[in-house]
Amino acid sequence: MSVEASVISTLISERFGEAVEELGVSHGLHGFAVPPDKIVELCRFLKEHPALRFDFLSDICGVDHFPEAPRYEAVYHLYSLPNKWRIRIKCRLGDPPLVPSVTGVWRTANWHEREAWDMYGISFEGHPDLRRIYMWEGFEGFPQRKDFPLRGYKDDLNPFGAEGPPPTQPDLATNDIPTGGRSTPGT
Repeated sequence: MSVEASVISTLISERFGEAVEELGVSHGLHGFAVPPDKIVELCRFLKEHPALRFDFLSDICGVDHFPEAPRYEAVYHLYSLPNKWRIRIKCRLGDPPLVPSVTGVWRTANWHEREAWDMYGISFEGHPDLRRIYMWEGFEGFPQRKDFPLRGYKDDLNPFGAEGPPPTQPDLATNDIPTGGRSTPGT
């Protein structure tokens, strides 16, 4: 374990005890899991503690583990500019996914949380303006969920949705290989 990982782990375990689970290091990032009701408190601690100073929220992303339970995760990537340390915080969520907003800790969380809402349907309680950021307001569903149709839902703007004609390129995930059209040399 690196020096920074040891410092971070010690300070978190002293403050939160068993409420925050240490996940170890993956892809060079030290990870922790926290229940939704502790996410704001943990984030504020990581930002304001003088030895840690995780002052930059670089990303919040969603994860869909369908069909596993808990199905969703909100994953926070933090960076300490003064220390040059990175960590990952995972918050496991049920269905429907609901977690408190961290916009009161980092203002940039506003856009990150809107993205996770738009793509995964993760609701952030207390968010000042939780609305779609990529998809239009009338869009139904959340395109990054595993149960969302690969070609989207059929509607006025997407006539080739889930019930439309097959794609012109192979869909290797579903073995939907179109026939006809182009031929390969020598056939």
